[in-house]
Amino acid sequence: MKRITIAAFQKGLVYKNNNYKRLLNEGIHWLMPFEEIFICDITKPLVSPFHIDILLKDAAMMKATTLVEVKNNEIVLKYENSLFAGVLQAGRYVFWNGLTQYAFNRIDLSHLDIDPQIDKSVLLSKEVLPYVRSFMVDAFEKAIMYIDGKQHKIIEAGTYYFWKNSTTIHVSKIDTRYLQMEISGQEILTKDKAALRVSCYVQYAVGDIIKALVDNKEYDKQLYVNMQLTLREFIGSLTLDEFLERKEQVSNAILQAATTKATDLGVTLKGCGIRDVILPGEMKEIMN
Repeated sequence: MKRITIAAFQKGLVYKNNNYKRLLNEGIHWLMPFEEIFICDITKPLVSPFHIDILLKDAAMMKATTLVEVKNNEIVLKYENSLFAGVLQAGRYVFWNGLTQYAFNRIDLSHLDIDPQIDKSVLLSKEVLPYVRSFMVDAFEKAIMYIDGKQHKIIEAGTYYFWKNSTTIHVSKIDTRYLQMEISGQEILTKDKAALRVSCYVQYAVGDIIKALVDNKEYDKQLYVNMQLTLREFIGSLTLDEFLERKEQVSNAILQAATTKATDLGVTLKGCGIRDVILPGEMKEIMN
């Protein structure tokens, strides 16, 4: 017979002729002739020369261990003594009960949403990050989220995390600050056929993201064309003298005329101004 000592952090797997026989706990034990032993460190997951299914037929082994089975579309977040300790991928794992307190958080990767109870430091860890995708919307932005090509919802400023899977997520963002658009060098004929070259600007902000990004294509280009047409239409309805006499009112009139179309584009106009006007004879008129 052979005397064996099992330490407090160990378990012993007794086998004979390569067949598993029994489990040995802490203490002093004697092996029968031809029996051998495989010593396991119970502070680590079980690694043994025997198949898991064979070991778990033993009631003592089932009581001494925890089996974690991870499916192909899953990961499991492993915690040891309340601290995150890694990710279990698809497979079967056996952990010893006792010295280390284990906890497991099973994640179905076919779902998009991440449980808010999962700490952000865990999501951003090098072990979990490959399974996560994120989208950031700045404080001055709004965004529309599309899932598999379908409009899902409007999202405000923040960072959003989702599990990475075969579902397609697209986030279309828009700047909600007041912006300025320049309309330069517009050649316009007045009512009395005077040829002018006019430059102006318009200040605007997107107020309705659905109208701007969903209902209209390239809302900013449409706004540019709208301002061009409004400028031409208004100035073209005046004689040169009328235009020069009413130049202080031109900006407000153009702004009011362009507002309806801008609203249809989801845009709010704040201000409009004439940069400069080149009059007949190449004389330049500066308009404030």
